[in-house]
Amino acid sequence: MLSQVSLPLLTCTSRSFKRTCEARLQHFIGKNLHSYLGTKMTADLFPSYRGDMEYFCLGCGKRFPTDELYYTCPDCGGVFLLENLAFDELKKTSGEEWRAIFDARAASKKTALRGIFRFYELMAPVIDEEDIVYLGEGNTPIIESSPTLRECTGIRTAYKNDGQNPSASFKDRGMACGFSYLRALIRKHGWDQILTVCASTGDTSAAAALYASYVGDAIQSVVILPHGKVTPAQLAQPLGSGAVVLEVPGVFDDCMKVVEHLADNYRVALLNSKNAWRILGQESYAFECAQWFDWDLKDKCIFVPIGNAGNVTAIMAGFLKLHDLGIITDLPRIFGVQSHHADPVYRYYAVDNPDERHYAPVTVTPSVAQAAMIGNPVSFPRVKYFAEKFEHIGGKDSFQIIQVTEQQIMDSMIQANRNGHIACTQGGETFAGAKRALGLGLLSEKELCILDSTAHQLKFVDFQNMYFDNTFPPEFEVSPDTSLANRPELVISPEEKATLSADEYTRTTADTIVAKLGLKKK
Repeated sequence: MLSQVSLPLLTCTSRSFKRTCEARLQHFIGKNLHSYLGTKMTADLFPSYRGDMEYFCLGCGKRFPTDELYYTCPDCGGVFLLENLAFDELKKTSGEEWRAIFDARAASKKTALRGIFRFYELMAPVIDEEDIVYLGEGNTPIIESSPTLRECTGIRTAYKNDGQNPSASFKDRGMACGFSYLRALIRKHGWDQILTVCASTGDTSAAAALYASYVGDAIQSVVILPHGKVTPAQLAQPLGSGAVVLEVPGVFDDCMKVVEHLADNYRVALLNSKNAWRILGQESYAFECAQWFDWDLKDKCIFVPIGNAGNVTAIMAGFLKLHDLGIITDLPRIFGVQSHHADPVYRYYAVDNPDERHYAPVTVTPSVAQAAMIGNPVSFPRVKYFAEKFEHIGGKDSFQIIQVTEQQIMDSMIQANRNGHIACTQGGETFAGAKRALGLGLLSEKELCILDSTAHQLKFVDFQNMYFDNTFPPEFEVSPDTSLANRPELVISPEEKATLSADEYTRTTADTIVAKLGLKKK
């Protein structure tokens, strides 16, 4: 019988991880063949389990059904979490069995299980297979720092490159879940048209427009951006996906007020992180981190830029689910990072006594970490809720907020990318946060810092160019480190080329390059 059972070919990230997965499955087979066959089928068939999900208001505690799209509580205006009332059913399966199931699904060729929904039972287990949207999101790699970078900083770091998602940012995780839910609603209610709307500094609009253009049919995408505050690369993305792009004066917080007004008064689907379905999709970041490290998170620290606080919320929620089911035995430590130009969450947690803390929005000033330039994060109540749960299990040091400067962010982004990474400015922010944590004595030598690079470096080349050219406006408070600057050099002028024959041009140019590089003949 065993000879007829083939182990899944695990499309994992390393041979050692693959061997570990296969060994676990072999062990699992030996213990319980029937369970293994069920596990193998989950790699090929869509899960039969369905949850029972409700909106849960963090303000007043009221609950609402999920057959309509809510953003905030209609009674008190509080933000929602989505809670699976049937979650305890999942505890009937052991942590070991869940690990085997998720590892087996890593080999699935079923479209609905290839991305974030390979963790179906942990996220939005009310969505049917036909409604799941998959554009290649999730499964982003974790790349450890080069020996040179580690020696230079004295920290063990690794980037999770979420810029390798389809629209080049982590927002695709939430959009995959959000649009899958929208698809289900459209099918259920027979809607012939629905307008999706979001406020954005770039990444949210790119992801929303991409997924809306793919789903099509009843969905039309509108994005509202702060005029002059979005890089050309980020502006090009929603335009290229065919979204209606509207610019308004101000910063992200101003855009957010506009879309909140629209969502409160008109039938539109809000796709910012007030949308609790988006938060669910972003939990997959935590699940992938755990699986990458073979479900062992001891001595791991996760550094996350705060921004609108949806991502750090989702990551904490994801790890807590894994811990509750016994899939992981240790929680990682979570470090949220904020720029001193937009730091309301840092200011709140800088007060040591919880009874004396007071949350207040701040007025932001220009930041290179544009997605983090938010003075009143929508998801702060969620952060507070999950931070308390995290600290209850992992202790006071399990959740902390670090403040960094704009100078530290840019220096760190350039330094990371000069050593083989593809970090965005938010990735620079998390790297700066790890260095700051080390300086404050908050890290031990044995800990590995997993840095969230939320988007691709190419979205932020304008800031890189300003760094290299020393053209940052004064309000950014960034003065380039000349040792990190890099600019192209003209070898021979067009005027000189015009005076030379073709052969003379080749020899003169080559001789100039030889002299500059100090090349020796063969």
